[in-house]
Amino acid sequence: MAEAHQAVGFQFTVRPDGVDLKLNTLCSGVYPASPSSWLIVVIAMMSSLYIRIDPSLGMIDSIKDNLPYRDCLSAQTRAVLSGILFATGLWLFLIYLLRYTLKVLLSYHGWIFESHGKMSTSTKVWLSLVKMFSGRRPLLYSFQASLPRLPVPSVDDTICRYLESIHPLLDNEQYNQMKILANDFRDSIAAQLQRYLMLKSWWATNYVSDWWEEYIYLRSRSPIMVNNNFYMMDLLYVTPTHRQAARAGNVVHAMLQYRRKLERGEHAPLRALGIVPMCSTQMERMFNTTRIPGIETDIVQHLTDRKHLVVYHKGRFFQLWLYTGGRHLLPSELETQFQRILNDTSEPQPGELKLAALTAGNRVLWARTRIKYFSQGVNKVSLDAIESAAFFLTLDEEPQGYDSTKTNSLDSYAKSLLHGKCYDRWFDKSFTLISYPNGKMGINVEHSWADAPVVGHMWEYVLATDCFHLGYTEEGHCKGDVNKALPHPSRLQWQFPKECQEVIKTSYVIAKQIADDVDLHSYLFTEFGKGLIKKCRTSPDAFIQLALQLAQFRDQGLFCLTYESSMTRMFRDGRTETVRSCTSEAVAFVRAMEDTKRSHCSRLALFRKAADKHQHMCRLAMKGPGIDRHLFCLYIMSKHLGVDSPFLKKVLSEPWKLSTSQTPQQQLNLVDINKFPKYVGSGGGFGPVADDGYGVSYIIVGENLITFHISSKFSSPDTDSYRFGRHIQKAMLDIQALFHPENDKMVGNGEHVQLVNGKKHL
Repeated sequence: MAEAHQAVGFQFTVRPDGVDLKLNTLCSGVYPASPSSWLIVVIAMMSSLYIRIDPSLGMIDSIKDNLPYRDCLSAQTRAVLSGILFATGLWLFLIYLLRYTLKVLLSYHGWIFESHGKMSTSTKVWLSLVKMFSGRRPLLYSFQASLPRLPVPSVDDTICRYLESIHPLLDNEQYNQMKILANDFRDSIAAQLQRYLMLKSWWATNYVSDWWEEYIYLRSRSPIMVNNNFYMMDLLYVTPTHRQAARAGNVVHAMLQYRRKLERGEHAPLRALGIVPMCSTQMERMFNTTRIPGIETDIVQHLTDRKHLVVYHKGRFFQLWLYTGGRHLLPSELETQFQRILNDTSEPQPGELKLAALTAGNRVLWARTRIKYFSQGVNKVSLDAIESAAFFLTLDEEPQGYDSTKTNSLDSYAKSLLHGKCYDRWFDKSFTLISYPNGKMGINVEHSWADAPVVGHMWEYVLATDCFHLGYTEEGHCKGDVNKALPHPSRLQWQFPKECQEVIKTSYVIAKQIADDVDLHSYLFTEFGKGLIKKCRTSPDAFIQLALQLAQFRDQGLFCLTYESSMTRMFRDGRTETVRSCTSEAVAFVRAMEDTKRSHCSRLALFRKAADKHQHMCRLAMKGPGIDRHLFCLYIMSKHLGVDSPFLKKVLSEPWKLSTSQTPQQQLNLVDINKFPKYVGSGGGFGPVADDGYGVSYIIVGENLITFHISSKFSSPDTDSYRFGRHIQKAMLDIQALFHPENDKMVGNGEHVQLVNGKKHL
């Protein structure tokens, strides 16, 4: 998602549930065994000794003879202690053996390359073994120690795949020049850089992730609003209540439930095919986390056990405690507290209204301002309250959401979530929850600590819990008794001199220019969806990516370097890899679509070839041997060693004029959309990546809906998000017509009419 923007030209007390938390931590620590299995091993060992069978082959006698203070112990006591010690050692050895066996099994990724629905016998056996060694009831972090490390690809393979990826984008002279640079790099410093990178991969849990977070995100000095943060929307068609305080009460309570399960590790680990585990490291910093600005680099501050929330409303900051009597506030209690804030008529203090614009502006300016004006006194106390809060909540003043009677309702909603007024979201928090007066919700997410699927997991849980478990009264209020004895939320206090207020204004001006330049268009593609695409025996993602290539060519008249985000979470601490979607096969297909002399059959054959190539690229990225993360780490290593590489410098400076990302649906069991078809989400999006390019996020919802979020810049004369959306729609319909040529008919003026689900589309 937004990492593509940063990847170009970057520079350098015990709670009541405490016992459960510790027990679950212990269970994850000894998984795939269980604490009770230790007792079983000890009993089995002592029973064998009782019947005079020594399974330790004399090791227990050796332990007995070397026990400290053995002269003070009776022979029977020494025998029991020796047996327990040996049994414990055997138990730990078996745990590590099981983990290592599981890690070896999980290092096999041949199943990724098998055709959908055609699983080989070897893969079936492998899956059975993985299932057997995975235990019965894994917790969220149970598999962490068993996940394999991300492998370092060979330099030759990476360079070969890189040259293949840029071939359709360059003319012969440009390609030959790039090939010369690549060969010079391979013959000079590549081997040295690769050796050091291999060394790093042996001692680091992941050779990419720490550098990716530091250099792509935290060292960037440009504003993070729009350039870094992304957003997620509420349910598309349904608003459970139109009472702002009530909806916020239920959603915040659901988030607290999610956080408690997260801290206990009680969420089920995400698993491919329902068996192969994914890394859960990113989820650890979802709550109680803030990006702290620095002069040269930011840091991510993660705290534990935060008991308060900071709320912004009409220019005022309020601190609200989330616990009472050792428990979470109930939804009805949260509603009462939020209503008190909404009813508060006090005025903002001088400089308070647009204070959060500091987090939206230049990072160096914010860091220096923080040191100068927020290092002591009430400003420090209030800033600490914000940065240590569980998360940040904005009670917005203007209604938003999808309205079928308004053509631009989703566009306005998306822009509100992405940047708002530039001063009403705390962009440094791990996420800002946004509540609208008509009951709609949404979130703005800081990107450095995690990727979109991680936040999406939480958001799916929250929306399902809000609608199907917590619910509302007939009047739209939260269920439960109202507790008016709770202490009122307290105002945060500030004292800003004139100089600080001027800095706040400067940051606001910078942020406002960025926000005003964002051309954001979100729309619903309802002509068909995943159901029809699968009937065509094609990957839905490949189908959409090829439609994006066709739309890009029709919009710009040329092909461009295309970024698609793919996850690498089958590896320990894995995050993302880039799929370079503009392949030679995709280019050949697009040219055939624009050639009126080509037949349906030839176009369809080229489409299938391009789709197969795209799927292969996605599978390679998931498996580890991608292109861009390897080259990125080689570049960082060259900087550490003080050596220069024109090839790596050229690669890392190439602009991604089309950046794309799919928002996955991960917990399909939470809502039965066949039974509740209106309870569907609309995904989320991110800001434009290149000054003259597009950012496209999409979510495939159910069988008949795809939502697109398209961003670009008004300042570019070459881009138009609405126009690009129309090109995407036509490209989707044109590709669909390849599978049903009888539905593609020419009309008198030369335009195509396509019949989809009985409807005519020009």
